[in-house]
Amino acid sequence: AAQMLAHLNVSYDLAYEKINYPVSFFTKLIMKLFVKNIIVSEKTYPKNSRTAPVFIIADERNFEKEKALYIENIKETEKKGANYFEGKESSAMGKLTAIEWNNMFYKHTDHHFKQFGV
Repeated sequence: AAQMLAHLNVSYDLAYEKINYPVSFFTKLIMKLFVKNIIVSEKTYPKNSRTAPVFIIADERNFEKEKALYIENIKETEKKGANYFEGKESSAMGKLTAIEWNNMFYKHTDHHFKQFGV
């Protein structure tokens, strides 16, 4: 569960540019053409979807620390509001609307919470 929360926190680290994950031109093109609509639409993620290497958490994590970071990220997102995200650049998919950011954050959380029965 701690690794799952750390995995979810990566989305916010990327969105708030706390980490830099360079994406090649080719990867960005593939993401925009074939993957973006799956990620930002309202349709749920398919089971066993592939993930980018930056999202893979292989080491042990502290549950309480990751939970606190996740809650902090949710509060920060709420505080920033939709205007902050409207037209904000995604390192892998280019500019997204606030609704696309919202869908992406929600779907990612929903996918993994359901995976853990939360």
